[in-house]
Amino acid sequence: MKLILSIVNSDDTRQLTDALMKKGHSATTISTTGGFLRQGNATLIIGVQDENVDDVLDIIHRNCRTRSQYVNPMPPIMESGELYMPSAVEVQVGGAVVFVLDISRVEKF
Repeated sequence: MKLILSIVNSDDTRQLTDALMKKGHSATTISTTGGFLRQGNATLIIGVQDENVDDVLDIIHRNCRTRSQYVNPMPPIMESGELYMPSAVEVQVGGAVVFVLDISRVEKF
């Protein structure tokens, strides 16, 4: 048995969990924060049999896409009277980070 931990962008969470459920996989979702922009993420915890790992990874891959977002960088420390005109910087957000872990024992009470 395997435990899949998948950290995804909050925008992809609903679509991903719906796709997992359609294929018969259940997941526990925890709201998390992190990454470069400190934006909302979700961590999905999915327990699967070894033979279903590739199916779950395929579902995650199809439902979690990276996209571009423009952000304004923090202004530098400046002397009074100086003018700083920030220009937006393009960054990539979204996608998924996935960990697949071996499980030696599972118990349900």
